[in-house]
Amino acid sequence: MSFIKLITLFLAVLGSPLFVVIAALALLSFYGVGIDLSVVIIEMSRLSDTPMLLSLPLFIFAGTMLSESGTPQRILHLSRLLLGWLPGGLAVVALLVCAVFTAFTGASGVTIFALGGLLLPAMLKDGYPEKFSLGLITTAGSLGLLFPPSLPLILYGVVSETRIDHLFLAGILPGILMLLLLVAYSMKMSPPLRREQQKKLKASEVWAGLKESAWELPLPFIVLGGIYGGIFVAGEAAAVTALYVLIVEVFIYRDISLRKLPDIMMKSMMLFGGILVVLAASMASTNFLVDQEVPTRLFELIRQYISSKYTFLLVLNIFLLIVGSMLDIFSALVLVVPLILPVAEAYGVNLTHLGIIFLTNLQIGYCTPPVGLNLFLASYRFEKPVVELYRATLPFLAILMVTLVIITYFPPLSLWLLSFLG
Repeated sequence: MSFIKLITLFLAVLGSPLFVVIAALALLSFYGVGIDLSVVIIEMSRLSDTPMLLSLPLFIFAGTMLSESGTPQRILHLSRLLLGWLPGGLAVVALLVCAVFTAFTGASGVTIFALGGLLLPAMLKDGYPEKFSLGLITTAGSLGLLFPPSLPLILYGVVSETRIDHLFLAGILPGILMLLLLVAYSMKMSPPLRREQQKKLKASEVWAGLKESAWELPLPFIVLGGIYGGIFVAGEAAAVTALYVLIVEVFIYRDISLRKLPDIMMKSMMLFGGILVVLAASMASTNFLVDQEVPTRLFELIRQYISSKYTFLLVLNIFLLIVGSMLDIFSALVLVVPLILPVAEAYGVNLTHLGIIFLTNLQIGYCTPPVGLNLFLASYRFEKPVVELYRATLPFLAILMVTLVIITYFPPLSLWLLSFLG
């Protein structure tokens, strides 16, 4: 086994793709215990039997089209019209728009790059301190991961075999709580409104903004209303969403030309392909761990030192924050969920609740020093030293940590809405 570890470590050090490292680990592990290597291919092929997997490429395609279109500008413009008069209005707008955009694109890097260039100059112009503005945008870049149709929520459902409609519903209240706490802090820290910001809303301006965004506003209602109205399941919702976005952005707004469409399709399918091969390789590796009773032995080891479910959740949060600051969210889901799942079940943790805890941790990990992904993306986008962003995000991280504690130790926040499903 030590030889296997050395080979895998060597591949990782060489910078091999993650799926190569995981697949090599699975092959060498099965070979080491004398099991025919064809079992790896069999396990990988099991992925094709996962019906919920269909929704991933369709939501990725829809999200990519939205990020390549004029949607960010239209949503931002409408939000400023409706909320710009509030104390801290632009900060509230930034939080809401980033949350909505990340929910559909599923990648905080896209949000920071698509919206950061619009939001930062606007916030500085409105008198917000640069440090506050940088911290807010960096943190808000991953804020929508708990809201449907978040790709990480879908991927967690695929990996854990948890109902995706349950996960969509479970993320709503924790996501709203997180938004409300950040909104309250942003309003408290906002500069005084200037005279031109205090002007009354003009009905004609609001109507023009609504007309401009009229085709994109129904998107959340199509996804949620369709699923919970019993009209279609998650996979069908993804297909309807992708078709709707295609028609709106290509034929109605015409932000995306037919010539550009193949490039967007290729870009989105490359992202899905990367997730798919990692997921397939991970299934083989997970099967080996289960076959060797690794989760059971891990639970017995942990049980020797931790008997309380609540202490286990504390240790789990610390572990996931470290994982979230070092791995991208898709890799973390594929690698860590299969290992943690049986241990958490043994402690009596609801798997839907676990999914919300998991994604909250990974969302916070994006902004956690020293290697949180959002910190480096924002550093590159805004041309600021990463240490400056460390300091800028600390107040927002503190608020997110408080939210994490509430989500972890108050399960009804995640599970209450599920009671209405019957």
